[in-house]
Formats: sequence, structure tokens, C-alpha cells
Amino acid sequence: MRRIGACAGRRFIAARGAVVCETGRMNRSALIFTIAPTVVVAFVIFMFWHRQHWTVAEIVGLILLIGGAVFMTVARIQLGNSFSIRPEARELVTLGIYSKIRNPVYVSGMILIAGMILCLNRPQLLWIFAIVIPLQVVRARAESKVLEEHFGDAYRQYRARTWF
Repeated sequence: MRRIGACAGRRFIAARGAVVCETGRMNRSALIFTIAPTVVVAFVIFMFWHRQHWTVAEIVGLILLIGGAVFMTVARIQLGNSFSIRPEARELVTLGIYSKIRNPVYVSGMILIAGMILCLNRPQLLWIFAIVIPLQVVRARAESKVLEEHFGDAYRQYRARTWF
């Protein structure tokens, strides 16, 4: 990676044909959306930890819940200030988890939800995926369009070597 400039105290570097911004700290909204899922998961674990008898599905759910929360937290930290509610092209993050998966926050969210459903022993809630997955696909496509318009070939190359 090589440094190609600076902006507002942040360093911009070129990595594998993409421009990436290294940020020192997360802005407040990104920090809140990073911490909130972890707090919710910690609360759920605390509420159910006293159980004396766990089913296999509940144990698998707990593993998925914790794994999804860790995966989501790492993805959000690596995304830094590029996190936004609406699609924006602030910077093209292509390092860490983002070097393999374009939308790790969405993938980890699905893992977290599946874990929660299993941990709560509520398989009837699986219908949630019928709503959430199409919404995530639509959102990912909108983000992809914005990133492709802004970053052009660098984004197309990134998209070609990553999953979802």
C-alpha cells in the first residue's frame, strides 16, 4: 500500500487499485451502530446463561449469536466512518473482512438473527428471513451502484474478487 494524500487528518492510501482512507476514530453514529448489537447480544446471553438444560439447537444458536456479533463488530470497526444508513461513497474499504466479502455487516446480521432465533427456541420466527434477505439484497445493490459510480474500475475489480 502506498500513501497518496491527506484530507482532514486522515491518510489516503492506494491498495490493489482502490483508494482507501485510514481513519483514526469512528464518528458518533458509526460508533453507536457498532456497539449496540454487541450490547444486545451480551444482554441476551446474560438473560439465558442461567439455564440448566440447553438443547442442541439453543447451543448452536448461542454459538451463531456470539459469532455473528463478533463478526459484525469487526466488520463495523473495519468499515470505520464509511458506515452510513443511506448508500454513500465516502471511501472504498477493501481490507480485512472486506477483502473477501463486500457486505460483511449484512452477512453477520443474518448469522446473528439465525442465532437469536435458535437461542430463543423460536423456529416460527424464521419467516423474518423472507423479509430481511430481500431487503439486504436491495440495499447491497443500491450501495454497489453508488460505489461503482464513484470509484469506477477500482470498485468493479473489487467486486469481481469478492463475494456478496
